[in-house]
Amino acid sequence: MALAGRLFDALREETRDTLGVTRAAYGAGEQFAHDLVAREAREVGLDVRVDAGGNLYAVLPGHGRTGRSIIVGSHLDSVPMGGNFDGAAGVLAGLAIAVSWRKAGFSLADDLVVMAIRAEESNWFPYSYVGSKMALGRLPAEALQVRRSDTGRTLAEHMIDLGLAPATIAAGIPQIEPSAVRAFIELHIEQGPVLIEEEQPVAVVTGIRGSFRYRQARVLGQYAHSGAVPRKYRRDAVVAAADLVMRLQRDWLRLEAEGHDMTFTVGQFATDPAQHAFSKIAGEVALSIDVRSHDQATLDRMHALCLAHFAAIEAEHGVVVEHGPLTGSEPATMAPDLVEGFATAQQDCGLCRFEMASGAGHDTATFAAAGVPSVMLFVRNQNGSHNPDEAMEMADFQLATHVLSTGLTRIV
Repeated sequence: MALAGRLFDALREETRDTLGVTRAAYGAGEQFAHDLVAREAREVGLDVRVDAGGNLYAVLPGHGRTGRSIIVGSHLDSVPMGGNFDGAAGVLAGLAIAVSWRKAGFSLADDLVVMAIRAEESNWFPYSYVGSKMALGRLPAEALQVRRSDTGRTLAEHMIDLGLAPATIAAGIPQIEPSAVRAFIELHIEQGPVLIEEEQPVAVVTGIRGSFRYRQARVLGQYAHSGAVPRKYRRDAVVAAADLVMRLQRDWLRLEAEGHDMTFTVGQFATDPAQHAFSKIAGEVALSIDVRSHDQATLDRMHALCLAHFAAIEAEHGVVVEHGPLTGSEPATMAPDLVEGFATAQQDCGLCRFEMASGAGHDTATFAAAGVPSVMLFVRNQNGSHNPDEAMEMADFQLATHVLSTGLTRIV
């Protein structure tokens, strides 16, 4: 694990900010991480290439010349002021295995491909799984015009800055042929408390929640004096937005009681700082809506309720709800034979067999949706993710990498 430890340290040192690390998608931090991995791969003789979208591939050729590959990968971007392990753990685990196998003269029958995927964190470009969709030819051309949250410049512009080929991506040309991929495996830190609470270092993931999202919703009312306007004449955006949130919260509680798997989150809720004031009735509230489930029917049902609430809120409060563009992703089920194979690998490595579903989205979902047999491994991690306090222990990372390595040799 010396290689991975050294690279984790280098990533932290180079991409640190005031609190954690920031590796903006198609920015300097993500590019440093890609260059670091490429350099290490080349030094041991792995074949390295970069596709039109900027995804990186480090290849240990298979001895069977099968024309097929097994991909181990994750992402190298982070959220602003995030942690050092989210995404990077999966890339560095794959690289550590490929480097050690190369030095030992060992290979699989298929090519082993370590993939560093671009732009998984959708806070930079409000579109899910940008890099993996590019690789599979599944990114709509219009997504290249989405603007990055901090610069205001388009995805295509940032790609051109890095010498990449947005026109190729816009044409929908796959950079990977799904039928030639025997399996996709992603190792990732767990982003919740399950493994900590269950005292398990590693889990095999059985499925990934899909989602629907309104990232840029607005409730528009009318600004007015807080003392001069009686309640029945008000068009209060805060009251209307709060009513909307609580209606959706009650829907969540009801569906959960019926046995549905679901989460509902309003991660952003704000009045306009240029206009709000203590003695003003708010005329605008901006908010986000994020709903996730393992079941597409549950997502569809909740979305129908959401649209109905938009109309009811408008009618009852005299406001306008501008929900903005709808984004999201489909739920993904992991390949049963891969789940079984890596669960057996857990046991062979002296660990308890432990399986769980993922509440967060991951690039693995894109590969599964493209028909590629896919699975994930979670590594125990303190303090959640998307924050500077991520605290994956290297001993747990080593165990997870051992499970990953063992499971890779079982794929037939």
